[in-house]
Amino acid sequence: MFDNIWGKLRGSISDEAINTGRQPEMDLGRAIPVFCLPFVHTVIECTPIEHIYEPIPFFFNIIIGQPLGAPIFIFAMGACISYTKRKSNKALMKRGLMLLIAGFVLNVLRFMVPYLIGYFMTGNADKYITPLPYRVFGNDILQFAGLFFLLFGFLKHMKLKDMHILGVSAVMSVIGSLFRHLDFGIPALNIALGHIIGTQDAAEFVMSDFPLMNWFFLPVTGYLFGKLLLRVNDKKTFYGIVSPLLFLLYVAFFIFEYVYGIGQNAVEPTLLASENCYYHILWYDILGFALFNVGVFGIYYYMMQVFPDFIKKFLVSLSRNITRVYVIHWFLVVMTTNVILYLMRGTQELPIGATLLLATVIFLITYPAALLWERLSNKAKQKRGEA
Repeated sequence: MFDNIWGKLRGSISDEAINTGRQPEMDLGRAIPVFCLPFVHTVIECTPIEHIYEPIPFFFNIIIGQPLGAPIFIFAMGACISYTKRKSNKALMKRGLMLLIAGFVLNVLRFMVPYLIGYFMTGNADKYITPLPYRVFGNDILQFAGLFFLLFGFLKHMKLKDMHILGVSAVMSVIGSLFRHLDFGIPALNIALGHIIGTQDAAEFVMSDFPLMNWFFLPVTGYLFGKLLLRVNDKKTFYGIVSPLLFLLYVAFFIFEYVYGIGQNAVEPTLLASENCYYHILWYDILGFALFNVGVFGIYYYMMQVFPDFIKKFLVSLSRNITRVYVIHWFLVVMTTNVILYLMRGTQELPIGATLLLATVIFLITYPAALLWERLSNKAKQKRGEA
């Protein structure tokens, strides 16, 4: 039986790269979180912490915002390296630098601009000025992506083989697991080092998001998966064998953590305040996410086979414009909740129904704006090409 399964699996993988072009499961994996971004972040901004574990906030903040969100995007980011035309070491590092710069430009747009407006209109320094250095200079997923491409390109430049890079990423994950929730007692140092390791300011209770040491392993495993996927000649057979197996392993992993109270799936009063903080993830949890992601991509592959063409086109469009949607929606979410709502009502908290309605409006503004941005960008590229 096992020989038969192994034979089918081996037969679904060629010796040469033949599975090129867009991968529908990757598009869906990127489209789901980008569609849900306005809902996830609006819910976080408008829901009191004591209600964050109620069903709808829990769904968006914990389910979509965590395993089905950033981890899949980060894994797919690594996998797509194998499919891009610009994958030289120099191109990878240049892309990393641009993403790093984009992350800080976004911080100015989504935090500095709204917060300064809010401060000048209210004079509330505690809300708008005190957290501003953390918001503007702190890290998020774009900064992590930039640092990943810079380091990954550098390791490639140093002629490291793939397994050596995987080993480096594993060591980094273990070190990141050992040194997390650190407070150096100096806010500027916490902010700066928070891009590399998990820092936490005791006074502000600020945690660094997606520190490089903890998360580097995930896009590296995605990159290796992408190289394998290039050689898959029969996805139906490949995912039919691999995805259920990895899902079973992840379910067992989830149950083990839940029962024994360890890792990301342990029960805690609040994930943000717990030892098992999502952002300062542990090495075995990041390994669990890698297993989970491949399992999910199998499901996404089968889903994309049955979706009608107009839904597929919409999902591909969302996937293609993920960075544009990310930037636009964040500005709208922060400006709407932290400035407009706060000025109008004295609070940014809303009932869940009103929160979801606001998130829907934000998406309906964000998506067309992203398409317009894409169209203008393509026209600018065409003019440069003609010149």
